[in-house]
Amino acid sequence: MLEVKDGLILYHGSYCEVREPDLAKCARRKDFGQGFYLTTSREQAERFLKTSLAKAKATGLIDDAQDYGYISSFEVDLSMELNIYVYEDADVHWLHCIAAHRKKRLFTEVETEMEKYDVIVGKIADDATNATLTAYLGGAFGVVGSKEADNFCIKQLLPNKLKDQYCFKSEAAISCLRFMKGEKICLK
Repeated sequence: MLEVKDGLILYHGSYCEVREPDLAKCARRKDFGQGFYLTTSREQAERFLKTSLAKAKATGLIDDAQDYGYISSFEVDLSMELNIYVYEDADVHWLHCIAAHRKKRLFTEVETEMEKYDVIVGKIADDATNATLTAYLGGAFGVVGSKEADNFCIKQLLPNKLKDQYCFKSEAAISCLRFMKGEKICLK
């Protein structure tokens, strides 16, 4: 069961240690919108290091020779009230949320509705599922948003063991994350 609770430990994989998340540095067109993304799976965070390193090298943030990244660990401290939305399953509502955030002017009502939440939690579309979502957004399964396209896409995704992602979208949400430690991980 996905939930946000006091004491929950979450992990973030990146090319650098992240002690104080900065929402201004977070990409906009991600699964649940702009926010600081974490997971309960340390292994998933470690797998994301390769993607983070590649992006940082491509944009000139780090030297091409860097072969390490960091897993930053955080503990959730719910000392204030947050508006939280949890997608328990990878269903049509989850799919439309991801589609709305990844592609402008698609399911705008969903994107607008999700703006009111401080934290959004749900399954992650990882490398194994990204191709399916890209095909869906490109109309390969039919008209995006149609029952047929939605059902076909979800059937393609469900055999995958989708991990979780926690998107902290507001300053109030970020303030509930207590940095625990950063661990350097060599990828070679």
